[in-house]
Amino acid sequence: MRAPATILPLEAQRLGFAAGATRILAEVTLTVAPGRPTIIIGPNGAGKSVLLRLLHGLLTPTEGHIRWGDLAGDASRRQTMVFQRPVLLRRSAIANVLYPLRLAGVPAKQRMARAEQALALVGLLPLAGRPARLLSGGEQQRLALARAAATGAEVLFLDEPCASLDPGATRAVEEIVTRLAAQGTKIIMTTHDLGQARRLAGDVVFLHGGRVLEHATAETFFAGPATPEATAFLRGDLLPR
Repeated sequence: MRAPATILPLEAQRLGFAAGATRILAEVTLTVAPGRPTIIIGPNGAGKSVLLRLLHGLLTPTEGHIRWGDLAGDASRRQTMVFQRPVLLRRSAIANVLYPLRLAGVPAKQRMARAEQALALVGLLPLAGRPARLLSGGEQQRLALARAAATGAEVLFLDEPCASLDPGATRAVEEIVTRLAAQGTKIIMTTHDLGQARRLAGDVVFLHGGRVLEHATAETFFAGPATPEATAFLRGDLLPR
């Protein structure tokens, strides 16, 4: 049986990005395949968020190129991104999920069921009618994940989704990420939390100084990183920029 068409793998070839005279990323070559979450880690200023925005298409590389898989022409419609601070409409929780479904052309008769299913996935169905702006920070992040899940995106980019959350809210988000990954959504995520990376990662991309120094399975990376920079980072040392 022929495998279903997919936008993966995602390939970056000698990717670079500069803002004025400041070079943020250089010579980034990377392949992201289907499977468990790909977690991007590295010290502050390594270029993690910029790399995520380049891969998602929010920024245009100044060097190199990005290539998607079989359905490259549909890539923009089959991927989405959730930010540290989700941008929510001044509407109810469920209206925030229904809106992107309408934009995506989902038939009206299907929207409510899909929105409710997505809210149930993240544990927010009892709060469907609550104004999104009145939800807690953790609930707002879960709502953003519900919105992404409802669209059926094949690839979900997450930029430090737990950066401002308490441990309980962080655990809830991690559980949702695990569920989405188990359902076949490819997660590409940045985090500064090494414990979180250990819990979620299938593979790890280690960035330092705007370059990918390592890309390995999580088991291999955490058991014995191949570079002194990654070894020092895991040890908690400050790395020079």
